[in-house]
Amino acid sequence: MLIIGHRGASGTAPENTLASFEKAIRLGVKMVELDVHRCASGELVVIHDENINRTTSGKGLVSDKTLKELKRFDAGNGEKIPTLREVLNGINHRAKINIELKGADVATSTVELLDEYKKDYGWEVEDFCVSSFDHQQLRQFRKLDNITNIGILYERKPHGFSEMATVLRAFSVNISLHAVSPDLVKEIHDSGLEVWVYTVNKLHDINLLESMGVDAVFTNYPEKFIDTSSG
Repeated sequence: MLIIGHRGASGTAPENTLASFEKAIRLGVKMVELDVHRCASGELVVIHDENINRTTSGKGLVSDKTLKELKRFDAGNGEKIPTLREVLNGINHRAKINIELKGADVATSTVELLDEYKKDYGWEVEDFCVSSFDHQQLRQFRKLDNITNIGILYERKPHGFSEMATVLRAFSVNISLHAVSPDLVKEIHDSGLEVWVYTVNKLHDINLLESMGVDAVFTNYPEKFIDTSSG
């Protein structure tokens, strides 16, 4: 089972910061997950919410602020909101990256940046996967990139996942811990797709999911699980 650092090692470091990703990698994760929005000056920035209120010392919408303005705020322990480019440079091939598309119209910019890093900096298509709850964003991404793995995110039970997976040529169905069941895992696997589950922070849950055959889990505490899983 693959253990994915959810927003890095966000249980013990400020989420979606360079420090959080670095900690997750040092703990031994093979993949980290992050979220991208586009700010007012056009850059892709790594932050979960559409506003900066919860995770920084500032207030307001990400889309209303330039990168220079965003960099003024503390994202925890002196960290700053990083750009996706800064995160790619910091990770520097040491882990794969699951990029969750957030905000409006980030698919095209994400494709362009990943293409640059594959072409100019030695990253491979297998180093990335892209996911979103916004399936229109995934459609847009797939129109422009026909090979990067796509994970279809669902908040509740993934009704109609098979049809959407066919349209997107998806790799995985990413579901909530509260929605998973042995029958659902089997149904998804029978469709030729992997099952990735979020957000798993308790040992008894990960053991149960592993017994179901779940392929990957997102956790805020990779240190709890990295030595317990065969992944």
